Amino acid sequence: MYMLDEEGAARIADKPNEPHVHEFEELIVGVEGDLEHLIDFKSAIYKAPYVSFISKGKMHRVKPTLRNGKCKIWVLRFSSDFIPGTAFRLYSQYHDVANIEVENDDYFKRIVFLCEMMDAEMKQANPSLNVVRDLLKALFTMIEVEREKYVESPTNFSSQNTTFKNFLTILEENFRRSDIGVEFYAEKLFMSSRNLNLVCQNIINMSVSELIETRRITEGKNLLAYSDKSISEIGYELGYNDKSCFTSVFKKKNGVTPSAFRIQMKALN
Repeated sequence: MYMLDEEGAARIADKPNEPHVHEFEELIVGVEGDLEHLIDFKSAIYKAPYVSFISKGKMHRVKPTLRNGKCKIWVLRFSSDFIPGTAFRLYSQYHDVANIEVENDDYFKRIVFLCEMMDAEMKQANPSLNVVRDLLKALFTMIEVEREKYVESPTNFSSQNTTFKNFLTILEENFRRSDIGVEFYAEKLFMSSRNLNLVCQNIINMSVSELIETRRITEGKNLLAYSDKSISEIGYELGYNDKSCFTSVFKKKNGVTPSAFRIQMKALN
């Protein structure tokens, strides 16, 4: 994470700034200044205070500008497996409304305080990622309370948005099951597998099967990093028939074996 100030905004203004995608999730908390944000092929200017969440793979472009000579923006970047489950919930909550302007009140000041606490922890000689993780979860909880004040209720979302949100809810309850596939989720949503795949492709550019596998592997990362369960136990819990199957899928997705990933995570904590 980092804080973007007046000098940072000037550097961005002086460089080519084309729409792009990230291989990580990004949260932007604007404290001072304005932000021109292009996302989902729509561009708008937001005045601080504001909050933006950009999920992995979304095409966007930001242009921070000064207001009254000031700019202060917190930028937090993290992988979805850093807060598994929470990240998938964010896809359904923010994929259609990435930006919200909020009131500059005591509640928002507490949101900023959480950003400052995370920044202070990350600057320690040996920062605790567990502390950062809990602070980030608390930050999103507080932001969600604010978001509910300003964003239309789900009943006003488009049909595809509602379907996608409902699919993620069902996925969260069933992703560990190996005995079900795309047809199960489609039937739960009273639609064909083809149409459910189209919805997921349109919104997040992934098929239903890819989303199921990604959710399983994300949970696998969480268990490898923060539990003492064996690799075989984790694979079985996530619906893989044996250790070799889990290892093969995990390595294909992440470029390393589960055991190598566990060693990496232990070195960070």
